[in-house]
Amino acid sequence: MTTPSNSNRRDFLKESASVAAVASFASVVPSTALGLQESVAPSEKINLGVIGIGPRCTYDLTAMLKFKDIQCVAIADVQSRRRDAGKALVDSHYGNKDLVLYQDFRELLDRKDIDAVLIATGDRWHADASMLAAKAGKDVYSEKPCGITIAKCQELADTIHAEKRVFQAGTQRRSVPNFQKAVELAHTGKLGKLHTMHASIYLPVLDNTWLPGQPTPPKQQCDWNMWLGPAAWRPFNQKYVDGRWRGQWDFDSGAKLLDWGAHTVDLCQWANQADETMPIEYEPTDQNIICTYANGVKLIIDFLPEPFGNRDPHYITRLGTCPVRFIGDEGWVETGDSGEIVAEPKSLQKDLGDQTKRVRGLDVGAHSRDFFDCIRSRGKTAANQDVMRKSHIACHAAAIAWILQRKVKIDPVKEEFINDAEANMLRSRPSREWAV
Repeated sequence: MTTPSNSNRRDFLKESASVAAVASFASVVPSTALGLQESVAPSEKINLGVIGIGPRCTYDLTAMLKFKDIQCVAIADVQSRRRDAGKALVDSHYGNKDLVLYQDFRELLDRKDIDAVLIATGDRWHADASMLAAKAGKDVYSEKPCGITIAKCQELADTIHAEKRVFQAGTQRRSVPNFQKAVELAHTGKLGKLHTMHASIYLPVLDNTWLPGQPTPPKQQCDWNMWLGPAAWRPFNQKYVDGRWRGQWDFDSGAKLLDWGAHTVDLCQWANQADETMPIEYEPTDQNIICTYANGVKLIIDFLPEPFGNRDPHYITRLGTCPVRFIGDEGWVETGDSGEIVAEPKSLQKDLGDQTKRVRGLDVGAHSRDFFDCIRSRGKTAANQDVMRKSHIACHAAAIAWILQRKVKIDPVKEEFINDAEANMLRSRPSREWAV
């Protein structure tokens, strides 16, 4: 960096933006509109730090490295092999050896030249790392689920507001064209009055078992204390750090419901124009969780088999993972990660656009571009902290209903369960004192 001070860099980033008009169905601003696709002076670049570099982060970061106005300058991870793999990726892209590695992400956050962070740790760390980053003056792109409990989602959203940071939840399907088009059909009345929505998820899991303890590796190889972070302590097992933590209550979000639900429930929230609220009732059955909004619209969270297969009557399964269906009194639309859209009646086909140019639902290109453009404009992202808060809490409320195996009701303003002390206890979990 060749710039007089970090504050001057931030002033430049704020003042250089062209604030784009916000569209109701696509908040992505093309980078060409900001003149950022040609060569960019180092002083004009957004410096990016990465916290947690596993498979998903590698996918995210590979997309972000393509932007000429972004410079990845540092990676932090508790595992040496992942740090080394991240450095190889970034240094190879830039053709140098400038990337700096950290084991403790707090050292990365201490750097004044870093403007934003990509957080892609396991679920247990997302909220805490995001809040520490915001308090360090960084804008945050956090992979989902962004909070492991209702309380963490609330605290995270409040912190982002208090620190005046830009936040993007990694629910990238809000920035993928086929999902945007499906929501547009719902918003513009092409389906008639919306009455039912289907959001797909894996079958929820409640697993409190421990894997057998193994010798804890040297700290430089894997900092087990830092890996656990705010989660309850348990003995080391290599399978945890290799990804076997998923489905474990101490490490996962909402009995694994938020694995897909953070995406599919979020899309249904958007389709129902309910970003400022959530369903008020959640009733579990053997096959789904039936959620009801105050306006009477039903959100049915369907348990789909894992691996995903053609065994559920609600979905046209060729449409890929994370399918959603929106049903009105005059028609319906369904779409998924394949990029294809199916709708009835046939007259809606003309509204679906060109389906030969499909973008898969995993793609983060437009979503991360939206984040970086909002860093410059200081505008709200497509999946900002308020959007995340309500859709994530809806997922957590559904998970709590499933765990308790009974109907629960929630006040969407207070974000508290009504006359239900047991459900309210599950809004939070104790956090371990991990800091050293």
